[in-house]
Amino acid sequence: MTIIVAGATGLVGSAIVKAYEAMGQSVVGINRSVVDLLNGQQTEEFITSVKPSLIIDAAAKVGGIGANNSNPVEFLADNLTIQGNLLKAAHKADVPSFVFLGSSCIYPRECAQPIKEEYLMTGPLEATNSAYAIAKIAGIELVKSYRKEYGTKWISLMPTNLYGPGDNFDLGTSHVLPALIRRFLEASETRARKVTLWGSGSPLREFLHVDDLANAVVVASKKYDSNLHLNVGSGEDLSIKQLAEKVSAATGFTGHIEWDISKPDGTPRKVLDVSRIKALGWRPTVSLDEGIASTIAWYKEANARGEVRK
Repeated sequence: MTIIVAGATGLVGSAIVKAYEAMGQSVVGINRSVVDLLNGQQTEEFITSVKPSLIIDAAAKVGGIGANNSNPVEFLADNLTIQGNLLKAAHKADVPSFVFLGSSCIYPRECAQPIKEEYLMTGPLEATNSAYAIAKIAGIELVKSYRKEYGTKWISLMPTNLYGPGDNFDLGTSHVLPALIRRFLEASETRARKVTLWGSGSPLREFLHVDDLANAVVVASKKYDSNLHLNVGSGEDLSIKQLAEKVSAATGFTGHIEWDISKPDGTPRKVLDVSRIKALGWRPTVSLDEGIASTIAWYKEANARGEVRK
């Protein structure tokens, strides 16, 4: 059995490759240096030549509030093209199993909590990342359409906010947790008196270590077969202020945290109902405190070697 992991050098893809290789599986990881997923013909030729039994789509243009808000065309158009090319190529090559990875941002801004899978498209999206969310919603619908029209057993997973080794720490494009880690580490090293963060700190968010997501992919690819996308998360949330305090303490920063309320907060609260995936026997195993500490340790070592994306 050969498995293709698209986006294999990113945060999610690298964790998935590691999980499958630890099981002794044959994994072919692809990124832009291997095949350009924005090129349909190139994608089809590559997938046909490998003939995989399973494709996991962890390839996407991703970023934080600022990047999403500033570049909606790229976040919508590139992601539609990437996922469309992969799914079309998989169909032409008769790939039996496909796992499409989306994001919890697909749900409405003012959504009932915890968020069940059925709450999709029950209200307006968060404006700051609606383009990315719509691309992922389109991916869910395309997977469902292949299932309906061609009888595939392909599935979609919707992870919550992810973090861990290999994350993007670029302050202009990163998500909140890696951005906090970098900001507080640098402030601690320079003995800065304060760190100014976006928003009010009041939004509530859920976080999942990327290794836990990788294990969820392994479980779901074996046990799940449904039109309905599947939530993947810890099922627990905390405020951005609480998160900042955790990261601040873990990095040794002793200064003051200031909040810039002129900047957007994003969705007020987002925590997933993960009862369906837990019913498959999956459980997250990495606590947030443990995950933050290990990610900080990884960042320090990788940064010293010049290997951090920033």
